Amino acid sequence: MKNSVVIYLCALFTTIVFAQETPKPNYRQAARFSPENIAKMVHSTTVNPNWLQNGNRFWYQYKTASEGSKYYLVDADKKTKTPLFDNVKMAKWLSEITKDPYEAKHLPRFNFTFTKDEKAIRFYVTSNEEVDAKEDDAKKDDKKKKGTPKKEKKIYHFEYTLGGNGLKVLDNEKAPEEKWKQWANIAPDSSIVLFSKHNNIYWMDKANFLKAVKNEKDSTIVENQWTKDGVEDFSYGGGSFGKTDKEKIKEKDDKKYLGGFWTHDSKKFVTTRTDSRHIEDLWVIHATKSGRPELETYKYHMAGEQEFYKEEMLVFDMASKSKMEIKLDSTIQQSISIYRFPRKKSSRRDEHNPTLLLSKKGKIYFNTVSRDRKRLDVHVADIATGEVKTIIKEHSNVYIENRGKSIVLFNNEQEILFWAEKDGWGHFYLYDANGNLKNQVTNGPFHVDSFEGIDEKSRTLYFSANGIPKDEDPYYLHLYKINLNGSGLTALNPGDFNSSIEMADSNQYFVSNFSRVNTVPKSELRDSNGKLVMKLEEADLSQLFAAGYQFPEPFKVKADDGITDIYGVMYKPYDFDSIKKYPIIEYVYPGPQTEAVNKSFSVSMDRTDRLAQVGFIVITLGNRGGHPDRSKWYHTFGYGNLRDYGLADKKYVAEQLADKHAFIDIEKVGIFGHSGGGFMSTAAMLVYPDFFKVAISSAGNHDNTVYNSWWSETHHGIKEEADEKGNIKYKYLIDKNQTLAQNLKGKILLATGDVDNNVHPTGTIRMVNAFIKANKRFDFMLFPGSRHGFSDREYWFWKNADYFSKHLLGVENTDVDMIEMNRDKPLKN
Repeated sequence: MKNSVVIYLCALFTTIVFAQETPKPNYRQAARFSPENIAKMVHSTTVNPNWLQNGNRFWYQYKTASEGSKYYLVDADKKTKTPLFDNVKMAKWLSEITKDPYEAKHLPRFNFTFTKDEKAIRFYVTSNEEVDAKEDDAKKDDKKKKGTPKKEKKIYHFEYTLGGNGLKVLDNEKAPEEKWKQWANIAPDSSIVLFSKHNNIYWMDKANFLKAVKNEKDSTIVENQWTKDGVEDFSYGGGSFGKTDKEKIKEKDDKKYLGGFWTHDSKKFVTTRTDSRHIEDLWVIHATKSGRPELETYKYHMAGEQEFYKEEMLVFDMASKSKMEIKLDSTIQQSISIYRFPRKKSSRRDEHNPTLLLSKKGKIYFNTVSRDRKRLDVHVADIATGEVKTIIKEHSNVYIENRGKSIVLFNNEQEILFWAEKDGWGHFYLYDANGNLKNQVTNGPFHVDSFEGIDEKSRTLYFSANGIPKDEDPYYLHLYKINLNGSGLTALNPGDFNSSIEMADSNQYFVSNFSRVNTVPKSELRDSNGKLVMKLEEADLSQLFAAGYQFPEPFKVKADDGITDIYGVMYKPYDFDSIKKYPIIEYVYPGPQTEAVNKSFSVSMDRTDRLAQVGFIVITLGNRGGHPDRSKWYHTFGYGNLRDYGLADKKYVAEQLADKHAFIDIEKVGIFGHSGGGFMSTAAMLVYPDFFKVAISSAGNHDNTVYNSWWSETHHGIKEEADEKGNIKYKYLIDKNQTLAQNLKGKILLATGDVDNNVHPTGTIRMVNAFIKANKRFDFMLFPGSRHGFSDREYWFWKNADYFSKHLLGVENTDVDMIEMNRDKPLKN
């Protein structure tokens, strides 16, 4: 009996000791799941349909480990899926013609174009055979080095007739460079081409444009100047954002693109011009460029600044070469967006695909959004007179969500579908042409995400939405149809998964790619009634699983209010041991435009699955105020409190998970994020300094008064106040991270790119300065030559791994070399 008690106590003591054991960092396992290695194990996971013009047909490419890349042609009407060609035969033909060896599983990735009759495909292949360069190129080369003709690899331009038994060589010319696409805005009927040059509008006729397509340096090309009042920062088209001052000077005489909207008959062109001359400059310095460091100067409007961009809308008549301004109230600070006609999916790969006005009758439908983003008005302008009529007014006490597909014209433009959040949820409303509300089409506590199509004859609306099934994750997206009178709501691809949808132009069929974070991605074709036409593909994850991969675990807990459901995903080490105690790390992005929580299977693992392999429990989770795909209340929860709104939820969720899982060490909580996530992770350390122990904050907008006005003023809010004379003043007050610098208790690593022209390095530098002033120890890293997205993602991953390993696992990697980055790379002299 005594021996049994002793054995029991020893076993209990051993269990307790091991339960307290912290895992050792497993860098080797994390290295196995680098992006480079993942690309070897996982290939295609979705079907991206390329719809054809004739019939309900599309082709797609899908790559697997067993067969390589295969190309399929699907005819939805015939319910057939056939190979676009036989890979074995294609490899044989290419080998015979080019004299280069090909194999069926290792064909190059083709960039097909279909012939107009869609009975054949054309593509280019570059062989290893070297030939003399074309005469004009050779002459230029001979001037530099006589007697040494320039060589180039031989090009084959092939045509393959579908179902045929061989390849036809069309020519050996290179694919055209198509530099004209960078500057030419071609009328729908191709009669005239517009572009920007020297800040003004220029034009050329079709004949001269064809010369430019062949050779832009042709001295006989005639360019015609249309406007003369364009100046820098009040230009017609063009733009040089992201260019250094030196590059701007070098490219000052180049033709540039002129954005705008054509009438369907090509007779008129509508564009907006923005005056930003009064907006102050901002700068970054390119220190890593060769030679002298280069300055990059650009206009940047910061939150709370009194001045605002001034926009005008102009109509250009092709025949008379006249210009007319649409009559807008220039005294109001507002932004303008013109609605465009939806492009056909079957024309996306077309060489000529102009942007058209929404109306086929030449009317200009557009919206204006007030500076405080609380007022959105839909207008229609007379293209002949410039007179403007307001047809829909949308006002709110918080910001209004403005969506590109929010308005649909149909029934010979006598009816309008408009997306709005009038009742606290995103829904479609039906109006007549004069803006009179006829009825609400969709209705209920769910979020309509996007317009997908409309059958005018049956008066059926197709749309995607979140949150209709009450027994599944409300972020899962599905396709639905409903009658325009609000009846007959029908789910077309139901199931407990998230999906992405692409409908055919006919609205008769759609491709659905679907999965969860813990399922294998699948793809299928359905008809407009939701009936399964055929299964298309199932991703091959066999090599990933063979390497030890395990699916993450979705979870649902409560927000800090104890009522709101919060959804997240937990990522564990693949060698997880339940008797160990793991630090928990939160990967965060606060929104409000999105949340950093995967809903579908993803191979982007660095911030989640891969970091967990070092020896952590990594979680991603939403927070109140973090996503537009739920209610308006949820989405705007942080309005007026953009710094702190999501932090209580982040803390409470971690506590709930620790209460549920004994393997989580709630005394070792880390947090990290980029951009808004960098802002949030630093705020978490300073608002809850005794809870969050380690943070990594990259490219954070720690001081939103020096961040762009769109994000800050929209989601936090800005107050419009009128003085005694009626002049409007704007007040923007927001809490900054640096005001709490004295609260820091844990370890924090700050990082920024030195040429970040989105979230300027100033935000991070001010945070660094605040920590210095508060006499705090912290860490800081500068990424030379990096914009907002860090240029060396792999290096940054291992810096993250090192930092969390040192401060949460107690193991510091002191090797000078990044062994994990070097191990698989061949050594070179």
